[in-house]
Amino acid sequence: MQKLSLQCLKADQPLLTTIRNASKKTGGSTRNKKGHPRPKHRGWRVLDGHYVSHGTILATQLTTRFHPGLNVGFGRNGTLFAMEHGRVIISCEPIDPNWDHTWIQRNYAGRQDQIIYKKFFNVIPETQHQLFRLVEEI
Repeated sequence: MQKLSLQCLKADQPLLTTIRNASKKTGGSTRNKKGHPRPKHRGWRVLDGHYVSHGTILATQLTTRFHPGLNVGFGRNGTLFAMEHGRVIISCEPIDPNWDHTWIQRNYAGRQDQIIYKKFFNVIPETQHQLFRLVEEI
């Protein structure tokens, strides 16, 4: 940079200044970096005591945390869904797993002598309010 002396400056000439801009912006950290999938939001969809209609998803899961009970279907990806209109009842019941199955042996290793409890989703159908009529026998 050149040194400017007072003799070179004149009153009618403006003083030149240098403006320096940032070459890169500062970036903060993020938890969901590029290449990481979005969260799947698995878990309960409907709580105990709520009314549901046919086909409503009750829970989504990656492993079998929840089991289907009365009037509840089990999808290929582990989704539990209602097969009837009615009230959802969630109960904790003991299961009797097939110990010959390798998947059961891997997930429940060391629990052969214990009682294993799992959550079951049940849908209790609401009353029918006389939707059926008695007809004569043929």
